[in-house]
Amino acid sequence: MTMDTSRREQAPGGAPDFAGLLSSLAHDVPAHCILTRVEQTTAYECDGLTLYRERPPVVILPENEDQVVAVLRACRAFNVPLVARGAGTGLSGGATPHAQGVLVGLAKLNTIHRLDDQACVAVVGPGVRNLAISEAAAAHGLYYAPDPSSQIACSIGGNVAENSGGVHCLKYGLTVHNVLRVRVVTIEGEIIELGGEAPDAPGLNLLSAFIGSEGMLGLVTEVTVKLIPRPQLAQVVMASFASVEAAGQAVARVIADGIIPAGLEFMDKRSVHMVEPFVQAGYDLEAEAILLCESDGTIEEVADEVARVEALLREAGATRLQASASEAERLRFWAGRKNAFPAAGRISPDYYCMDGTIPRRHLGRVLSEIAAMEERFGLRCANVFHAGDGNLHPLILFDANQPGEVARAEAFGAAILELCVEVGGTITGEHGVGIEKIDQMCSQFTREELDAFSALKRAFDPYGLLNPNKLIPTLVRCAEYGKMHVHNGELRFADLPRF
Repeated sequence: MTMDTSRREQAPGGAPDFAGLLSSLAHDVPAHCILTRVEQTTAYECDGLTLYRERPPVVILPENEDQVVAVLRACRAFNVPLVARGAGTGLSGGATPHAQGVLVGLAKLNTIHRLDDQACVAVVGPGVRNLAISEAAAAHGLYYAPDPSSQIACSIGGNVAENSGGVHCLKYGLTVHNVLRVRVVTIEGEIIELGGEAPDAPGLNLLSAFIGSEGMLGLVTEVTVKLIPRPQLAQVVMASFASVEAAGQAVARVIADGIIPAGLEFMDKRSVHMVEPFVQAGYDLEAEAILLCESDGTIEEVADEVARVEALLREAGATRLQASASEAERLRFWAGRKNAFPAAGRISPDYYCMDGTIPRRHLGRVLSEIAAMEERFGLRCANVFHAGDGNLHPLILFDANQPGEVARAEAFGAAILELCVEVGGTITGEHGVGIEKIDQMCSQFTREELDAFSALKRAFDPYGLLNPNKLIPTLVRCAEYGKMHVHNGELRFADLPRF
């Protein structure tokens, strides 16, 4: 990998020149790939976070890498900001368009270029769906481990941008642990490769820095992912608990015993009740919380781990235990968990899905404080999350048609993220920062740390054209956030009524 990070000629200043951009691209990108009419571009006004919308003036849907190169060169030449978009399933507003920029959708780069069952790798375009990789590898007894709940629709390029995880990330890792190489186009239109198929790549480990950078450093045109053998057997234990605190302590007990399950998921009573009529997974409707704990491996390994897990969960106070008796039942258990987000629509007109990570030992405390926040903000919250690594996904339920509920939902979400930081956690586990959590970046990181992030951004994008105004807050923004919201280290919402 070579990249010139010395001082480069700055792009022209002033307003973006859309006329010059479109004239330049007329020779390199087919007309049907450039959308400018309102009825065409409105569909791209937001990603999965629908609270924030901005209709892009221009949407460009390149069909190959050469067209991506042409788009980036033109944007740099005519000072036009650009935002990359995958499948649009992101939940932090990372793909929210720029009001004076173009949105570049990479969904058409959806070819699986190579699948090597000997080297256990797949080389794919960024528009390939997450689940499609496993479907293609299934004939070879292989699969791609990261499995976000949206895996049927989300793209691997979007997964790289957000460092996505999934219900099995506890054992098999996030996207960053399963991607070997990315091919990237920089803002100058240069093609670089980060990482490689070898066990180690020369030079700085920029691959890890790039994964999770949310389109701020370059656009991905090719991804090499690691494939792993499908386990001989997988079995899920479903455990019911009389309180969320008991379920939280059970999670800590399993991990403390040295067991790393393939998946360890939590659902509270509200989330169970909103999912069960939708999926009919067989969940315990009387429990205050349930855990789904999966073991995989050989038949002998699974039998031993399931027995140990059941004993630990019983000692931790489980009121009911049920192990999946077939592959169909195992998939049904997971179907309920993976459909929790869409099932929220059955009981609420709108929902706001948060994403923060905390130390497992604080699960009980944080869940109790979230319950208290429900009364404070006058909104309901369903808790369903990756318990094994403490990655919370509170679903704040609200009605955007009711005056004040959007503001209260946003304030509720901010309070949860501040609580995560307070107990030693982070403001995101896998959804990214985008525009949703940019204020909380000021709470989690020092000015020096934010400056370091900005320096990396400038090394890749000295013109500030790639997904601007996201992820890294300015000094002024942090100052305003601190002045308006934080007093003696405590988040205050004095202007919001109590309910």
